[in-house]
Amino acid sequence: MGVQQVSVCQVGDLKIGEMRQFSIAGKEILLAKTEHGISAIAPHCSHYGAPLAEGVMHNGRIVCPWHNACFSADTGTHLSAPGRDNLAKFPVHIESDTVYVELPEEITEHVTPELIAADFEIDRRTFVIVGGGAASDMAAQTLRQNDYQGKIIVLTAEEEIPYDRTKLSKAYLQADEVGEVSKLRSADFYKQHDIEIRTSAKVTGLDVEAKQITYGAGETLSYDALLLATGGAVKQVPVEGSELDNVFTLRRAEDAKAILKAAKQSKKAVIIGSGFIGMETAASLKQQGLEVTVVSPDQVPFEKVLGEPVGKLFRQVHDDNDVKFKLGEKATALRGNGKVETVELESGEVLSADMVVVGIGVKPATDFVEGLLMNEKDGSILVNQYLQAKPDVYAAGDIARFPHFITGQPTRIEHWQLAMQQGRIAACNMTGQQVMFETVPFFWTGQFDLKLRYVGHSENYDDIVIQGSLEDKSFLAFYVEGEQAMAVSGIGRDRDIAAISELMRLRKMPKAKEIKSKDIDWVEKLKAV
Repeated sequence: MGVQQVSVCQVGDLKIGEMRQFSIAGKEILLAKTEHGISAIAPHCSHYGAPLAEGVMHNGRIVCPWHNACFSADTGTHLSAPGRDNLAKFPVHIESDTVYVELPEEITEHVTPELIAADFEIDRRTFVIVGGGAASDMAAQTLRQNDYQGKIIVLTAEEEIPYDRTKLSKAYLQADEVGEVSKLRSADFYKQHDIEIRTSAKVTGLDVEAKQITYGAGETLSYDALLLATGGAVKQVPVEGSELDNVFTLRRAEDAKAILKAAKQSKKAVIIGSGFIGMETAASLKQQGLEVTVVSPDQVPFEKVLGEPVGKLFRQVHDDNDVKFKLGEKATALRGNGKVETVELESGEVLSADMVVVGIGVKPATDFVEGLLMNEKDGSILVNQYLQAKPDVYAAGDIARFPHFITGQPTRIEHWQLAMQQGRIAACNMTGQQVMFETVPFFWTGQFDLKLRYVGHSENYDDIVIQGSLEDKSFLAFYVEGEQAMAVSGIGRDRDIAAISELMRLRKMPKAKEIKSKDIDWVEKLKAV
């Protein structure tokens, strides 16, 4: 394959700490200037392809503007979830203050990290990962990245190999036809790297002392190290008729396929629950042409997480798209002859329904777990800062209750990005490293034309500070506890959110008094750190 050396710019065109995307010889590249010099890397995030130039760079660390994946500006190495691949890097030469980059005829932007080959004769250990989600997928890859050559066995109750669960309530339900879900890695990838995935392998027992798992039809499997990443089990609505046909929950790929298939044959849908799954599903089914009604005991969608002002904005956007709401209401019964036909409300009102989707949350899927410290309220597993529950036993994702990134208090968070990064850190520690989990949580949601980003975590905020305009859908909302901004949500301010996530990671967020007193240029604030 031929290589072409092209001039891009002058050395002085970039300042230290600056990155810029260039279109050269019909190809796109990103130049970044750090204390180590100028590097040329692929310009798009390996997660969903966001233009990294619209994010932020600080101390050689690039933060994606869409979902906050992080990369090394010097090497293109993937540093933090989401995404799994590195960015391609191209040789740079400087002659007479001109920056030249060597570009191949065809560019492959994203590069799979180098994974060591398994050798079961050299390493006779067996590491078992329970669960088939983002944490499991990232953990398996990271084990091979960290030179682990023993057996990796992933047990998942699902029929699918790991896939992108975040798309189920959004892009997948908006598709024209039922198709395959987006796999995180191909079956060939797992085979090539000797990662054995056993599907339809529900775990039913755990003997921590004997280091043994029971799964499937009573089969047993011994392990040297274990990662539990079983995720959440959906809560069923506790009313008569919940067993009727066309009453769905949404957690797995097969759930999404069944919902989409039913939607193609339905006119009216009732969504029970106004959380993220409920509201995203409502938006998706409305875009499929259905009449959609959301039933929830809450007065404002997302009020507990996002606060009343932001929740009202989402309600208004759904109203504008003709989604109906029955708020402050509970479903008391589902009726129908074999298949759901109506939903009865506490007020006595009866809603017609060809299908019902229940989105009232999840609980940790830990019914099989014994011998570990667990939270009495929800059954989550208590882990330390290394995600360790007990020697040689780790937990990640929805089931893990871990030290909060600021307060240190035991915290459980149901975020896809966080689960993926916890899988990565747990795998590092399974291989003998001592890596603390210090990632700042991040999640996103898309509903109609709204794209909200949320960084940090706050369950007990006592004030919300708004910068920008809710009406113009360009704002930041700060969730304050005492004098500390513990979390921030935003719409239309992606670059600011990326900068804030770095300030939180570096423990350099300004106090609430400063945030309240003036609008802050968050990118400049980060540069000053």
